[in-house]
Amino acid sequence: MRVATSQFQTLINTSIQTNQERISYLTQQMASGMRIQLPSDDPISSVRVSRLTREQSIVEQYIDNIASVKTRLMKNETSLSSIVGDFGEIRDMLVWAANGTNAPADLNAMTTSLTAYRDSIFYTANLKDQEGRFMFSGTATNTAPLVLAAGTYTYAGNTDTQTVVVGNGVNQAANVDVSGLETSLNKLTLAINALTAPGVNPNDPAVRALVIDAMNGTDTAMDNMSSKIATFGGAQNILTTLQNNHENVSLSNKIARSDIQKADMAEGMTELNGYQLALQATYKAYAKIGNMSLFDVI
Repeated sequence: MRVATSQFQTLINTSIQTNQERISYLTQQMASGMRIQLPSDDPISSVRVSRLTREQSIVEQYIDNIASVKTRLMKNETSLSSIVGDFGEIRDMLVWAANGTNAPADLNAMTTSLTAYRDSIFYTANLKDQEGRFMFSGTATNTAPLVLAAGTYTYAGNTDTQTVVVGNGVNQAANVDVSGLETSLNKLTLAINALTAPGVNPNDPAVRALVIDAMNGTDTAMDNMSSKIATFGGAQNILTTLQNNHENVSLSNKIARSDIQKADMAEGMTELNGYQLALQATYKAYAKIGNMSLFDVI
């Protein structure tokens, strides 16, 4: 059978092009370690990889949210623990003031420390985070929670809850408020004013009533803040468990995605060597046949 020169060249070019394309494709697989270079390489596996990638993105967002919430809760806990500590010192001094054996000068001197602790609580309650937002105003983060005007403390924030998604259908409150703290501070201020008066009588029923009322207000504030701190502890334990679960799911997703995508290096190398040999043979055959002539067999 005779083969035209143009037909022969077309066959050779097609063979060379096919081999080169397969060599290039296999080289890319070997270099990247990925079996699937294009969705068309394996449509079903590509869909599975796409789903795993989407799920992995969601899980990683959950993990990031948990880390952010845990950081906020830890900062809140530290600040509220400081407030509880200050109230503890205030209560000790109020108990001392209420025993009725102190001299007026001692009670006057006591107000210096009481005022300092009260101001410390006011400062801590109005702390801002690294973004310049108030930490204890509920969701009104641009408003200072405690306001002092004409010697009276008021709460200017709200008690709304800001939730963060930390799992599928799982939300966690990320904010806290200090509503009610203003009442305790106002009671403390009245007691301080009474104890500041020259010649104050610790056994005066009016003075004792103010001191006892301030003491009760201190107990209420400590209970309120301690309750919030306990809630933080429980929330952080839950978040830690969720984070561990998400990390396990993330690891499983990565392994599954890798198993689907990764190339079989041994099989790829064998196939690559085969196409390289085929390409070399094609070039040699083309060179050999191209130099042949009908006159060679006469």
